[in-house]
Amino acid sequence: MSILDCVGNTPLLEIKMDGSRIYAKAEYFNPSGSVKDRAAKNMLLEAISDGRLTAGKTILDSTSGNTGIAYAMFGAALGYKVTLCLPANASLERKKILKAYGAEIIETDPLESSDGAYLKALEIAKAKPDKYFFPDQYNNEANWKAHYYTTAPEIIEQTSGGITHFVAGAGTSGTFTGIAKRLKEDKPDTIITLMQPDSPFHGLEGMKHMETTIKPGFFNRDIADCEIEVGTEEAYNMARRLAKEAGIFVGVSAGANVCAALEIAKTAPKDSVIVTILCDNGYRYLTEPIWRDL
Repeated sequence: MSILDCVGNTPLLEIKMDGSRIYAKAEYFNPSGSVKDRAAKNMLLEAISDGRLTAGKTILDSTSGNTGIAYAMFGAALGYKVTLCLPANASLERKKILKAYGAEIIETDPLESSDGAYLKALEIAKAKPDKYFFPDQYNNEANWKAHYYTTAPEIIEQTSGGITHFVAGAGTSGTFTGIAKRLKEDKPDTIITLMQPDSPFHGLEGMKHMETTIKPGFFNRDIADCEIEVGTEEAYNMARRLAKEAGIFVGVSAGANVCAALEIAKTAPKDSVIVTILCDNGYRYLTEPIWRDL
């Protein structure tokens, strides 16, 4: 067995809070600690299969952290160098993890957020196409297909086909898009909700405020039946509560997803099966404001 074989088949946890019950796909059980292992694995293996990623090429992409960590882990396992563009204000933990896996980091203007990192990676890839393989996670169909073919079927099986609601945020939108597409086909009555930050200036790591950012090429807002906005402090508080009240130590985006799921539970029928995503663990954010004052 290789590290690639450890991706997926993550548990679906039942969470009881505020008088409601929801279910959360614990994606931090993936080997690098986040949901992004699925997309990174699929993008790299597809590129190796069709000849775009060959021996001697360096994997290059932009990241806010999690996909980059997955690239770095798989790159080390498969024998490829990895170069990543990420905002300079990415957490210290994420930078150290990337370096531990041997990745080269190119820091970009934090005020330009993930858009600045993406534009820098695109510039480098265009300048040296023979040196780099640029997966371009924001426009790579293999990103959302990873979730269409793995995450969504797992959710359907784990709920015995009983899922009634799905809610998640969107960064590259691969997780949201892939799961939503599959649910709309296999379980068409499922209500799909998009969680969004409530402001262009937010602290929901990895999430995009779609009105004010470069939109992923495969993002289709119309697949959502409705939307819920979540504030940064609200997500922070939920992540802290999950650790203290449920023993689930996750990042801010996971906290935001749970906030949205619990909001849905307030008005959904009592027998609803509401599912969301726990994107990553909380260990890579310990020096961030959410945990700094413990």
